[in-house]
Amino acid sequence: MNTSNNSRRIVVLDTETTGMNREGGPTYLGHRIIEIGAVEIVNRKLTGRHFHVYIKPDREIQPDAIAVHGITDEFLLDKPEYKDVHQEFLEFIDGAELVAHNAPFDVGFMDYEFSKIGASVGKTQDYCKITDTLAMAKRLPNMPARKNLDSLAKHFTIDISARVLHGALLDAEILADVYLFMTGGQTAIQFGGGNSEGAAGSTIQRVAEGRAPLRIIQASEEELVAHAERLGLISDELSW
Repeated sequence: MNTSNNSRRIVVLDTETTGMNREGGPTYLGHRIIEIGAVEIVNRKLTGRHFHVYIKPDREIQPDAIAVHGITDEFLLDKPEYKDVHQEFLEFIDGAELVAHNAPFDVGFMDYEFSKIGASVGKTQDYCKITDTLAMAKRLPNMPARKNLDSLAKHFTIDISARVLHGALLDAEILADVYLFMTGGQTAIQFGGGNSEGAAGSTIQRVAEGRAPLRIIQASEEELVAHAERLGLISDELSW
């Protein structure tokens, strides 16, 4: 595997919004981002660095969106507007490979928020290489029929029991684990490495830490003698 590719900086991202903006892109109904969650991967490890913020939009959240993520208008009343967090967010993603599930959705909303700051800001693709894990899953063999995040997590036996509602940071963590499986398999995930105290960590790492220690059963002396005798018989048979 190419070492230079392993060492690149990856930001895995998810957003929650006031609504879906179907049939016309982010400007169609003017829906806005209300939560951003992103985690950093370097050398195929979650580093513990993450970006997470709730954002107060200039419009109401649709009821069907609240049913998905549980974020209400009242909850966002004292939260910053996007323009207040834009620079910090841009600095976090700048120069990284940006990984998202159904990336055109998240990137479309990001580009809309960028445009409201000013035309000079440009678009997400001006700052990041964009990777869509949904498109990736459609190209890979032996994937589940449904390729949403829940289905892929279950396919790779990633614990999502804490995921009652969609939340941007938790979904970004789960997607990071899914991405690592899809791009290198289970052996590429580094257990116990690189996570700072209290920071967002690997879902897979948390599952491993939560398991009871494996019980080690030693062979008895009688079993060892019987085993040696059996090996002797096999050796005698092979010598004929």
